[in-house]
Amino acid sequence: MAERYGKGLLGALAAAALLALLVHWIGLNVIRHYRDDLQFYLQAHLFLVAVSMLAALAVGVPVGILLSRPFMARRAERFMQLFNVGNTVPPLAVLALSLGILGIGDGPAIFALFLASLLPIVRNTYEGLRNVPASLKEAATGIGMTPRQVLLKVELPNAVPILIGGVRIALALNVGTAPLAFLIGANSLGSLIFPAIALNNQPMLLLGAAATALLALLLDGAVTLFSRLCLERGLAR
Repeated sequence: MAERYGKGLLGALAAAALLALLVHWIGLNVIRHYRDDLQFYLQAHLFLVAVSMLAALAVGVPVGILLSRPFMARRAERFMQLFNVGNTVPPLAVLALSLGILGIGDGPAIFALFLASLLPIVRNTYEGLRNVPASLKEAATGIGMTPRQVLLKVELPNAVPILIGGVRIALALNVGTAPLAFLIGANSLGSLIFPAIALNNQPMLLLGAAATALLALLLDGAVTLFSRLCLERGLAR
């Protein structure tokens, strides 16, 4: 317990030191100057990430569960290959296709981010459920659990660490891709980055890029902490 809290404290100190270095590097004057813009575009960025990630979770987890069922054993990898092929398309191309179908604005950006986030969630849900020891499922069936109960009370709890790994990968891809949404008319931290490139405004560029990187780290840390708390509560029962 003490070792875990010690690691958490070291991580918090490292994050604080990194934040202080970034603030010093960018400059307080720059942050004050772009404070309102940063707040607005950060909220817009979080909106795109939150909606697209919730949609990816709502679709990806059930699809991963479905593919892991015994009746899908022969066809699961074929479906996975379809997801893999879709994931090889560059995010910018997906954004362009979304623009052609859905127009400009938040809608096509959310759709493209949803697609970018889907594969890691489906893959890790599927692999996590497949890797649950058969002995656990057999024991649960032996004490009278229904297939639904086995899934909810045995398989999913044991698959959580791998599933969370997929969520973290998807979240990193999502946060890192969201700045490109600026190119199809959606507000995000890319609204600081791309105009700064065009204007050769290095402080503004650094602010947008640093905010994107910090957001990815903070969200990843939040997901990791949440998953640990859930696992600890589950083990405590």
